[in-house]
Amino acid sequence: MTKSKDLFLGVDIGGTKVAAGLVTASGKVLVSTRAAMVTQKSASDGLRAVTRAIDSVLRDSRASRVRAIGISVPGWVDTSQGVLLSATNLPCWRNFPLAQEIHQRYAKPTHLANDANAAAIAEAAWGAGAGYSNVFYISMGTGIGTGMVLQHRVYAGRTGAAGEGGHMTINLRGPLCACGKRGCIEMYASGTAIARIARERLSRKGRRQSKILELAGKKIADVRTEHVAEAAAAGDAIALEVLGEAADHFAIWLGSIIDLLEPEIIVIGGGIAHLIMSLLGRIRKGLQIWAVNPRWQQVPIVSALYKSDSALVGAAALCLPRTRLWNSA
Repeated sequence: MTKSKDLFLGVDIGGTKVAAGLVTASGKVLVSTRAAMVTQKSASDGLRAVTRAIDSVLRDSRASRVRAIGISVPGWVDTSQGVLLSATNLPCWRNFPLAQEIHQRYAKPTHLANDANAAAIAEAAWGAGAGYSNVFYISMGTGIGTGMVLQHRVYAGRTGAAGEGGHMTINLRGPLCACGKRGCIEMYASGTAIARIARERLSRKGRRQSKILELAGKKIADVRTEHVAEAAAAGDAIALEVLGEAADHFAIWLGSIIDLLEPEIIVIGGGIAHLIMSLLGRIRKGLQIWAVNPRWQQVPIVSALYKSDSALVGAAALCLPRTRLWNSA
């Protein structure tokens, strides 16, 4: 039985970072930390990056009240077994029993779920989607993740691996994605894609004069998504071109989502959510073409209440019986 003073440890693992925090039973983050994630080395190296973040949070004086640990990860997850099957952004782990490893180290009940599914729970329970029966959540960051709450229940599929909307193909001749498919929306509108496309544009002859390059210290290889965003805000032509095309591709994909599900609300969170929301005018213009549902304009598209912490809070929510029951896996 959950008590009002109980705390839960939420851990959100991404392609570049690990975030961990103490979360109350009402969804309030008391303290959190972020650390670099190790993805290109061994499974044990990746695990050590996670435990360092957890250990940092557990040094807080309130950590004695932690009753359970929830973990969110990108990719395909067997929630019933607590196993990360695979994730394009976490190549260090394949068929990895992450929940068991954390449980053995900390001796607390441990739950594992896809990060976007976890974030969808947080936003539907306590965040921007509270009060709606059907919520479509989009996590915009290193990659693109999606979570579906349908009739107050996360739709996770047969084993918990459903909801990989970031790997829906929108161009069969598009660039090869790390997942093995071509033309995934993740290859056009994720943070990784925006930076990659900007670097490609800057590498072309005659396109070296750009605010993006100035912000990256004149090194094309060092261009990051935040450089593109800052340059676009300053009116840089190449940055505006790259972001405009990302918005156009996003509209193609989102139009299909609306036509398929017609959610009551679309919530956008993750590390570059603010950037995507800044492009909402252009995205809505694109939806006039790419959404055939005659009432698509009635679907609100809003920022996540928890911003980049949605998956962390959602991971903690996995520990609560009333939200864990939402998982259909």
